[in-house]
Amino acid sequence: MRVMGKPTRVLAGVVAAFVLIQFVPVTRDNPDDQRGPGASPEVEAVLRRACYNCHSHETVWPWYSRIAPASWLVAWDVHEGRTVFNLSNLQDISAETQVKVRAAALKVVEEGEMPPWYYRPLHPEARLTAQDLAVLRTWK
Repeated sequence: MRVMGKPTRVLAGVVAAFVLIQFVPVTRDNPDDQRGPGASPEVEAVLRRACYNCHSHETVWPWYSRIAPASWLVAWDVHEGRTVFNLSNLQDISAETQVKVRAAALKVVEEGEMPPWYYRPLHPEARLTAQDLAVLRTWK
């Protein structure tokens, strides 16, 4: 009888762990509330292209959102993004608060914090051009 060597046991353990983490449940939902942000068609086009995947109830869940541990990061990012700035229910808050929320969102976009650096390589459509920023600045 042949006994597995240490490298083989380590590899078997890694494979077993990978298989087991696939059973950790992850919520990938898109609630029915899919109203728009009440913006002009030009602004909404930029928002849909660059922001909706994480900041709305219209997320397109990519294939890697079904494979742990990437699924954990994707689900966390989307749920966090919806909590901070949700374009699907922006109209539920007062007009005064909407102005503040839009200003804060524009600030993080202009500072280059949104979309996040790790999101852009797999989602080149989310990169914002100077023209896109100019359009977003018109959103009052």
